[in-house]
Amino acid sequence: MTRYLTITLGRRGVTARARLLDDVAPRTAEAVWRALPQSGQVFHGKFARNEIYALFPAFATEEPGPENQTVTPIPGDLCYFTFDGVLANPAYGYDASAGTGENRLLIDLAVFYGRNNLLINGDVGWVPGNVFATVEEGLAELAAACQDIWMGGARGETLSFSRAEPA
Repeated sequence: MTRYLTITLGRRGVTARARLLDDVAPRTAEAVWRALPQSGQVFHGKFARNEIYALFPAFATEEPGPENQTVTPIPGDLCYFTFDGVLANPAYGYDASAGTGENRLLIDLAVFYGRNNLLINGDVGWVPGNVFATVEEGLAELAAACQDIWMGGARGETLSFSRAEPA
C-alpha cells in the first residue's frame, strides 16, 4: 500500500502531501514513517538554495545509511540527512548545543521547493541526501510559503511532518 505524509508550515497555514518512496528508499521511508509525527523550528537552506528543513534528535533504531542519494535534489524532493557533530560549528548559527554531547547525531528532514539545488558545503564538501518522498499535492503553495520564509524570516515558524491517509 502506498504511504503518504503531510508537510505543514504551521504559522503560514500551508500543507502539502508527499508519497513515500518505499520502492527506492525503503529503509529511510520506514525510519521516517515510524518516527512520525515530527515538528520543529524551520530553517531555510543557506548553501543548497531552495530548501527548508528542521533538525531532530536521531530517531531511528538503526540509521538507514545511504539510499537513493542525490546532491542535486529537484522540486518536491524530501531528503533525509544525518549530521554527526558538524553542526556544532558556531558559524552555522544553530543553538550552542546542536550537534554536541547527547545531541551529537542530528537528523535533517528537508523539503526542496525549487530548481537548481546543489548539496555542497564549503566546510565539508558534498552532502548527499537520501530522497525518501516526493511532493504530489500542494507544491506550488508550499513553494510560495518557502519563498516567504527566505525573504520574510523563519522565526516562529514550524515545519511538521505527519502521517496522511491513503489517497
